[in-house]
Amino acid sequence: MAGEEIKFQAEVGKILDIVINSLYSNKEIFLRELISNAADACDKLRYLALTAPELAEGGGDFKIEISTDKKAKTITIADNGIGMNRDDLVANLGTIARSGTSEFLESLSGDARKDANLIGQFGVGFYACFSVADHVDVISRKAGDDVAWHWSSEGKGAFTIEEAARASQGTTIIVHLAKDQSEYLEDARIRHIVQQYSDHISIPIMLADQQLNKGSALWTRTPKEVTAEQYQEFYRHVGHAFDTPWLTMHNKAEGKVEYTNLLFVPSMRPFDLMNQERKHSVKLYVKRVFITDDCEDLMPRWLRFVRGVVDSQDLPLNVSREVLQHNVIVGRIKSALVKRIFGELKKKAEKAPDEFATFWDNFGAVVKEGLYEDQDYRDDILSIARFKSTAGDGTVSLADYVGRMKDGQDDIFFITGEDETALKASPQLEGFRARGIEVLLLTDPIDEFWIPMVGKFQDKPLRSVTAGGFDLSKVAQEAKADDTPQAEKADEGAVAKLILAFKDALSEAVRDVRATDRLTESAVCLIAGEGDMDLHLERMLRRQGHMKVPSAARILEINPAHPVIKALAAMTDDLVKKPVLADMAHLLLDQARIIEGEALADPIGFSARLNAALTRSLTA
Repeated sequence: MAGEEIKFQAEVGKILDIVINSLYSNKEIFLRELISNAADACDKLRYLALTAPELAEGGGDFKIEISTDKKAKTITIADNGIGMNRDDLVANLGTIARSGTSEFLESLSGDARKDANLIGQFGVGFYACFSVADHVDVISRKAGDDVAWHWSSEGKGAFTIEEAARASQGTTIIVHLAKDQSEYLEDARIRHIVQQYSDHISIPIMLADQQLNKGSALWTRTPKEVTAEQYQEFYRHVGHAFDTPWLTMHNKAEGKVEYTNLLFVPSMRPFDLMNQERKHSVKLYVKRVFITDDCEDLMPRWLRFVRGVVDSQDLPLNVSREVLQHNVIVGRIKSALVKRIFGELKKKAEKAPDEFATFWDNFGAVVKEGLYEDQDYRDDILSIARFKSTAGDGTVSLADYVGRMKDGQDDIFFITGEDETALKASPQLEGFRARGIEVLLLTDPIDEFWIPMVGKFQDKPLRSVTAGGFDLSKVAQEAKADDTPQAEKADEGAVAKLILAFKDALSEAVRDVRATDRLTESAVCLIAGEGDMDLHLERMLRRQGHMKVPSAARILEINPAHPVIKALAAMTDDLVKKPVLADMAHLLLDQARIIEGEALADPIGFSARLNAALTRSLTA
């Protein structure tokens, strides 16, 4: 009977269209992906069989078998791993249940060559077989089930699924090759591909009763025995990645806790890196037996971009995932791994700063999550953290910043926002720029959260330039390059009267109005009062809608040396001008809100006041 037809998830359809047309320059990678999936399936069942040996029919002699049929033009990859039931097939082969998919698809440009590279970075696993096939059949029986299932598709919008017959657990994938792909029917070609890409896999890979791979786990070899190409292919296998590793760490630890690690830091940022549900890709083995790829305590969440394997000699083979939680041995391994990773990152930062800058651009926002979540590693993270600043186009460390602080400067100043260019143009920076005070430009959302947790660096408080409570007058202004004198301020008495007039007009719309020395070019700016939420954080939380954020009244600071403020200050003794002063107070407040990227509370009133001001100036 005809199987049930199910349409592919929309995202799968889009990706398959590019896969079929132009995914890989090396289409042979499809075999690597299918073998990698088969090896994972065997690893998972081998672990389950430790406590439930009846699941592994045939006694757990795991292997991957490749066969060809030149007449039918098919290449078949079969394993006796964990297998899939109907729901597994639909979920794994009919959808891309992966965070970051929408962001990935939005990045596609329509240029086939560029999009193919992007898909390679995203990773499509099983779907790679459609780059060489015009039809694919999958027959699978899940370990412990009696019923097998047959999944079939031409990769053109839908697939069918129906019950099938399979003698034992596992999965068989039959790739019906397209007319121009007959090279993958040749034994020599298959042998070359397996030895190039999959030689490190510990599960035997068989072709015509001959084992094609060495079958020794790569991490058990000494680093001298492993080539750069072998490391790269293992990285792509264990991380299901398509880039090359930026950093490789292969070590064997002996002593109180014995383990071997082979860890990688990617060279490219995964599309789903910022998804909070994303987990690290480090697999835990015990004496070369795969245990789990979901041991949260093995690697901090803020190092979730790290990929690789850890093989322990001290954990029991039948350890459960529940026992692994808060396990003392796992905790010691984690601590040692993090220490080793930081050691390598610090070396990179010192010896190859340009390379490290690229790493930080890719993963710095995630690493900084550790400043908020993990007090034990704050000093390590702060030592390698890099920040954009007003000092130049590159990045600086906090130690660099402190080393060039100005005489009289007590704080490390920063400003937060979403765009570096916009931050550089912020009025709040004018007074700092005039005094040559460097300001860190922080554009990652996590910056709003870790700074209050850390508070200071080398006893220097971290302080937002959009907050009050600090005195810039202790730092002398630098001489202007064109030798023009600093603008004179309005009379203090007149400014005091203007402030009273503004307070009266604005009432509860502002928390306070006061003169400031932080402005040199702009007339006004808004700042947060001491103890109030930072301006950018308030906007960010309100926009995300995760919590009801009250809109706190802000402080309006005015520049006594600005021509507009001086002109308004000169009107304060003229009672006839009181309505004009009130209108200008509201206009300047709205101007400050616009500069901060805030919505106007009364757009109609703003328009009316602006038109009135224009009319007065044009008819004066």
